[in-house]
Amino acid sequence: MAERRNYSDGFWWSRDGIRLHYRDYAGPADKPPILCFPGLTRNARDYEALAERLAGEWRVLCVEFRGRGESGYAKDPMSYVPLTYFQDVEALLAELKIDKFVAVGTSLGGLVTMLLAATERDKLAGVVLNDVGPEINPAGLARIRNYVGKAVWFPTWMHAARALASSNADVYPKFATEAWLRMAKRLYRVNSSGRIVLDYDMKIAEPFRLPGGEAGPDMWPTIDAMAGLPLLIVRGERSDILSAETADKMVARVKGAQLVTVPNVGHAPTLEEPEAVAGIERLLAKI
Repeated sequence: MAERRNYSDGFWWSRDGIRLHYRDYAGPADKPPILCFPGLTRNARDYEALAERLAGEWRVLCVEFRGRGESGYAKDPMSYVPLTYFQDVEALLAELKIDKFVAVGTSLGGLVTMLLAATERDKLAGVVLNDVGPEINPAGLARIRNYVGKAVWFPTWMHAARALASSNADVYPKFATEAWLRMAKRLYRVNSSGRIVLDYDMKIAEPFRLPGGEAGPDMWPTIDAMAGLPLLIVRGERSDILSAETADKMVARVKGAQLVTVPNVGHAPTLEEPEAVAGIERLLAKI
């Protein structure tokens, strides 16, 4: 029996000629669409639950950055950086003639959202930043740097799920087997040899591993640019990327910003948690 799909596949081209992919969940044209940007090693499937919950009431576009999912891989691995992802999103906005949208960004996707706030502020109708901010905890960066770009494969989905459970038990301590299987099917794909492999270009790790790259520019002005916008900051209570102190500073700098802390979850909340769902509903009610 064919899997039921409630979205259509969309494609656009980057400035350097890469065919990029997004999922398009239909919704009314009289509301700004919701654009969802995933984390470093993730893809459009990360937002399935959120998109399915909101589809019909809102149009939801789940973007896949270059090198992930059904988006093409870059010839130059040094283009796997936030500025290029931001330029790719700008090309999508131009292609679809989107002049107003709600941004939902998890981790890397949140950094891209912050760049959009700095340069495309008038196009933003609201922002959700999921477990990321202008200051990133070095311990979390070191953990990510340790695993990203390391190719692994599994013979069955259950093997993949068990490996995820073993390496991420402290991130999602309450996950049952079914939840780990669901996460595995979001993170991995079946390759032409029938092996279950990570669904991204291993070369995304190359710029990430450059020494000194973690310093980056001062991103606090991008938070200041969100003043006056409905802003929701979601933080995992156990996060090693977004500290409680940084999250509190973000809220203090943007009047009216909401902070939702998801209990007993690390980096990053799935946005399926009741606290996150309620926070997103409150934010969308303001738009």
